[in-house]
Amino acid sequence: MNAADTAWIMTATALVLMMTLPGLALFYGGLVRARNVLSVFMHCYAIACLMSLLWFLFGYSIAFGEGDTGLWGGLGKTTLAGVTIDSLTGTLPEIAFFAFQMTFAIITPALIVGAYAERIGFGFVMLFSGLWMLLCYAPVVHWVWGGGMLADGGIFGETGVRDFAGGIVVHETAGIAAIILAVFLGARKNQHTPPHNPGLVMVGAGLLWVGWFGFNGGSQLAADGGAAMAITVTHISAATASLTWALWERIKFGKSSLVGIVTGTIAGLASITPASGYVEPWHAVVIGAVAGIMCQEAVVLIRNKAKIDDTLDVMAVHGVGGIFGTIMIAAFGLGSWTAQLGSLLIVGVFTTFVTVVLILICRAITPLRVDAETEVNGLDLAVHGERAYDLTS
Repeated sequence: MNAADTAWIMTATALVLMMTLPGLALFYGGLVRARNVLSVFMHCYAIACLMSLLWFLFGYSIAFGEGDTGLWGGLGKTTLAGVTIDSLTGTLPEIAFFAFQMTFAIITPALIVGAYAERIGFGFVMLFSGLWMLLCYAPVVHWVWGGGMLADGGIFGETGVRDFAGGIVVHETAGIAAIILAVFLGARKNQHTPPHNPGLVMVGAGLLWVGWFGFNGGSQLAADGGAAMAITVTHISAATASLTWALWERIKFGKSSLVGIVTGTIAGLASITPASGYVEPWHAVVIGAVAGIMCQEAVVLIRNKAKIDDTLDVMAVHGVGGIFGTIMIAAFGLGSWTAQLGSLLIVGVFTTFVTVVLILICRAITPLRVDAETEVNGLDLAVHGERAYDLTS
């Protein structure tokens, strides 16, 4: 065990948990109507709790168990069987590695919340999220990070896919699941209400930005120069994408908005994620500059052209950003074109299939969408019995 590495990964674990609670909850919560903000908070919080338990029970074993099929890790480490305080993963206590990866298992299904906000049934959220994490996310983790079929020595030969912190594992899977759910749900009754609190959006984005240092820097699994470089390029990409998003917005509409610039930040962060362990700072400038414009145009394409009500643009920002960053690894000559594109295709098809099947199963058990009256009046009071704001006091 290396004490410095261990201390850094425990710190990174806290940072990545902060990305969901409260970062993502505030970011998403500020974007919806005031009568739905608590439902978004509840979705993020409940998902964090459920994924933690499921990761302990089965998820970690499926993702990082010692199965030899290349498809999944088996159930040998269910409930952390055989993992003690002396067990090591590299230079880390395995229990620290478990906790760090648990925070990734939390935020990935939580990202999908942005696609179905303001109209989905709470029971469906819990059932779908739990099954999706175990049957979609965890196997993909094994394929890419757990020594499975897409890793080095797998189906693409010695040079497997390069996905440092989750362009494929986190952002592609969440983005695809999000847009499929949005299609099944259909559009909201009122799609044209502005964010109820842009200030909350900015605070949430800021927490996500800081937490992303643990997300990407922690994925080095060591306290060394590689972690420092990952943090640096992460920051540069985020800053660059923020500016290009704001500039492109000003060119098109004559104004740069607060919600726009912070959405650009998230686009830059998602896009650098898969490449952050391989690229240099100038690569990060290129990735961020393109991401700020490309993800903004993806929002227009999905929302206005395709007429898909992905409420908070999960696919356009996270999905497109993660896929773009994954491709740029090959474009910069830092990975195999075959492995990068092939892995995107395989994971994309798998995620689509599993997501569709789970939606069909879950909606047969519990309602997918709330009734029209609940949707119009807001989910906070009708579903959770609370209001975010008491305007009478």
